[in-house]
Amino acid sequence: MASSDTPAPTLLWFRNDLRLDDNPALRTALETPAPVVALFVLEEDEQGAAGPRPLGGAARWWLHRSLTALAADLERHAIPLVLRRGRAEDIVPEVVGETGAARVVWNRRYDGGGIAVDSALKSRLKADGIAVDSFNGSLLLEPWEVKTGAGEPYKVFTPFWRAARAAGDPAPPRDAPSANPERLRVSAPPGEALDDWDLLPTKPDWAGGLRDTWTPGEAGARDRLEAFLDDRLARYAGERDLPGAEATSMLSPHLRFGEISPRRIWAAAAHRAADDDRISDRQLSKFQAELGWREFSNHLLFHFPDLGRENFQPKFDAFPWRDDPDGLRAWQKGQTGYPFVDAGLRELWATGYMHNRVRMVVASFLVKHLMIDWRAGEAWFWDTLVDADPANNTASWQWVAGSGADAAPYFRIFNPTTQGEKFDPEGDYTRRWVPELADLPKKYLYKPQEAPREILERAGIRLGETYPRPIVDHSRARQRALDAFQTTKTAA
Repeated sequence: MASSDTPAPTLLWFRNDLRLDDNPALRTALETPAPVVALFVLEEDEQGAAGPRPLGGAARWWLHRSLTALAADLERHAIPLVLRRGRAEDIVPEVVGETGAARVVWNRRYDGGGIAVDSALKSRLKADGIAVDSFNGSLLLEPWEVKTGAGEPYKVFTPFWRAARAAGDPAPPRDAPSANPERLRVSAPPGEALDDWDLLPTKPDWAGGLRDTWTPGEAGARDRLEAFLDDRLARYAGERDLPGAEATSMLSPHLRFGEISPRRIWAAAAHRAADDDRISDRQLSKFQAELGWREFSNHLLFHFPDLGRENFQPKFDAFPWRDDPDGLRAWQKGQTGYPFVDAGLRELWATGYMHNRVRMVVASFLVKHLMIDWRAGEAWFWDTLVDADPANNTASWQWVAGSGADAAPYFRIFNPTTQGEKFDPEGDYTRRWVPELADLPKKYLYKPQEAPREILERAGIRLGETYPRPIVDHSRARQRALDAFQTTKTAA
């Protein structure tokens, strides 16, 4: 609570924007002499239309580490971080009352549940005489700023991105404010201890691979960006589809938690390309288009808030999905008998991440080879990905399934054997994540069931024991999926 001679504080509500750099809500809060109190609410009890979706296990691990880093960064600005858990509609007004805040600021979110909470809160606070300001802290363009000539939202990526680029380069990012430990402080209201939220797995502790792979927090995001610009951007267009080449940015979890802004990434990549002759316009534009897909996914989620729950194309409501618990379990564990598919799912379990090319292949395998509803795969990714994002995750699953906006045609069914041979030709990626096949010659790496018995024996492989036989036959599964797809045509 502020004293009578101290300006009423500003409450800064953090959500998916856990950084100081290029953070418009933070910068606005610091523009006046008023002290600032930061708040983070773990909105676990809210879901769907009533609130944001609860985090999956891998994202909870990331959040713990990211909040730890954010609290330390805020302390250098004399800003305490208060942690509360529950319904934001109740907690934010409570903290406003406890601090005597005259103003609340936050950066917007674009999922239906989050928008519902934010809209209700904004109305309630304003009715109580509290100033409320919200900002775009996570997108290059607001979802309503890109429209078709008819004033409608786009449903196809290419014209969407063409229109977005026609609007010009994004606004430049703004640097983090200089640290000011002498800034006016107020006594922060009581908060909860981060450890009491039990975000980290303990029994068992399955996060060892995550700890080895990631450094959550704003500093980790900056390091990841610099590493990408130094080495990978110059190889991006030609090698981004090769999981063994390590040519992608791996910035997606940092973007998902807002530890770095897309405007900062855009500006840094453009600046580096201008100074580095190795980076062609093609390399840069290909990478920028990936940021564009993130924009498009958020554009879709904002305009079609049921994207994560319902088929974007209603004709897919008639699709005869199969109930196959054993197939789903084999897929989740990376025990399908298709090495490239299994490699991706094991990488996911170990690191909380999967290369994007492999994501497409494993998703296609689930919905087309096994004919399991895309929502089951989306839920697994939501729980196991550190970058599980309400927009990207759902839009991408529907794209692969054929049921989404600008979706891949349903008859485009990835052959998991030839995909491995094409995108991991030497097998470096596959051998890493499926080590029981490490000694198999590359001729048979993606089809061990065709290897002669003596070759399997030399490689120490006993099919059906040390490595599973394929759980479905590709040709038969492909035809079954195509036959099932005919039901959607009659429902159209």
